[in-house]
Amino acid sequence: MLNKLYVQEKLKQFYLEDNHYGDLSSSLFDATQQGTLTLLSKSEGIFCGEMIIQESFKLLDDAITTNLFVQEGTFIEKGQKLAVIEGSISTLLTMERITLNLIQRMSGIATATHEIVQKVQHTNVKIVDTRKTTPGLGMFEKHSVFIGGGYNHRRTLNDGLMLKDNHISFSPSIRELVAKAKQHMGPMDKIEIEIEDEQALDEAILSNVDIIMFDNCKPEWIKAHIAKVPEHIQTEASGNINIKNVVDYAETGVDYISIGSLFYEQHALDISAKVVI
Repeated sequence: MLNKLYVQEKLKQFYLEDNHYGDLSSSLFDATQQGTLTLLSKSEGIFCGEMIIQESFKLLDDAITTNLFVQEGTFIEKGQKLAVIEGSISTLLTMERITLNLIQRMSGIATATHEIVQKVQHTNVKIVDTRKTTPGLGMFEKHSVFIGGGYNHRRTLNDGLMLKDNHISFSPSIRELVAKAKQHMGPMDKIEIEIEDEQALDEAILSNVDIIMFDNCKPEWIKAHIAKVPEHIQTEASGNINIKNVVDYAETGVDYISIGSLFYEQHALDISAKVVI
């Protein structure tokens, strides 16, 4: 899921943002001084960010040695040792915060995704993310959802034709909008359209789209109308869905549930970097 070259490039950007004048505190140590840094989990959850640990410290020093004790997607416990990094003290201290910030956020998203996925295991629904990612962190955040057991919706604007309420508002009708979309789609593209009422649902069905999204619809309303949708059209529920109400939506029979709060409401998993004597 993660593109190694892209990860290296982003880590370089993050480093330059944080250290464009150099690291004053780390400069107190001679470049030849060596040390060991241990990454420890201070809470339990799903670990995510293996490549970040492997690549971040090496960005400044190829001689860095990284020993990782957990694999991507594994459950970690409070107090568990995650990795030991050995090398130049100045490198360890300079890259510590960038590394922690990323793996804490990624592990927090993976953990939240895992918890929601577990809640709906008794249904056939798939939990997917949205494009409500943090600018600059989209690839990391979507990777975290996948590691937590979820699926990625569109990764970029080129992943299918998503016709939302504003696209519809700018168009004469759903049918005309879909007809135009079909002229632009390639053999691997799909058309998904948002609907919020029965009239829009009927028009979407007549337009023969690939996916119908029930946007901001109550579970009871979806359950009462989903039988109208032909089997070859997939369905999705979206809008203000979270761990408290996800089961209600899962039990409507939709194929997918998209949850934006996987990105904007999650807390980072608490992980620290310590010099262990």
